[in-house]
Amino acid sequence: MEQQTTSLRTTLQLSIYKVIDPFVKVLIKLGLTPNAVTTIGFMLNVGVAVIFIFGAEEGNRGDLTYVGWAGGLILFAGLFDMLDGQVARLGNMKSTFGALYDSVVDRYSELIMFLGICWYLVAHHYFLSSLFAFIALIGSMMVSYVRARAEGLGIESKGGLMQRPERVITIGLCAILCGVSSLYIGGDYKLFIPGIKYHVFETMSIFTIPIVALAFLTNITAFNRLMNAKKALLEKENSEK
Repeated sequence: MEQQTTSLRTTLQLSIYKVIDPFVKVLIKLGLTPNAVTTIGFMLNVGVAVIFIFGAEEGNRGDLTYVGWAGGLILFAGLFDMLDGQVARLGNMKSTFGALYDSVVDRYSELIMFLGICWYLVAHHYFLSSLFAFIALIGSMMVSYVRARAEGLGIESKGGLMQRPERVITIGLCAILCGVSSLYIGGDYKLFIPGIKYHVFETMSIFTIPIVALAFLTNITAFNRLMNAKKALLEKENSEK
């Protein structure tokens, strides 16, 4: 199952590369380096946090347009995660520091994005959802940390369902869908079921339910990577005996 998922992910990634490669060549002609592209992606994620924070301070609970605009910028910023690697490859500008810089800045980008999300959710009294957003942040960081730590020990531990591209796409698309839906059904829409005191769904759920799913799936992915690393380390130790 995991091999099929990886194969599908690789196929989709290659397809996206074919689409963005002409744009990558333009960036190279403009003289942009991979590190510059990475930095632009980070600044866009700062913009995501600003939108969420502005929506928290200036918007009201029923105005979900800020969520929608933030989602669009999340996807646009995520595009630069792919562009920097392609600029390095097609422009023959690969470097060890570049790989390190990309990895570090990606973590900062994700941290600041979740900062904005948590700020927005707390400000509008979605306290339980803000807790799940924080748990999703923990899982996201651990997914990357387990891989990096395993590679430091000389083994490979990657793959899984919720890697960074999947996280970015999930959050971005659901945020856009939430914002757009609010224009049609209203930001304050609530669904009640007879006999149940509290509503079982609201417009904001379009954004918060996927965050809850991320909270579980990211940590499951991190745990699976840890178990795969354990298996690889045992095999390595046995082969050295």
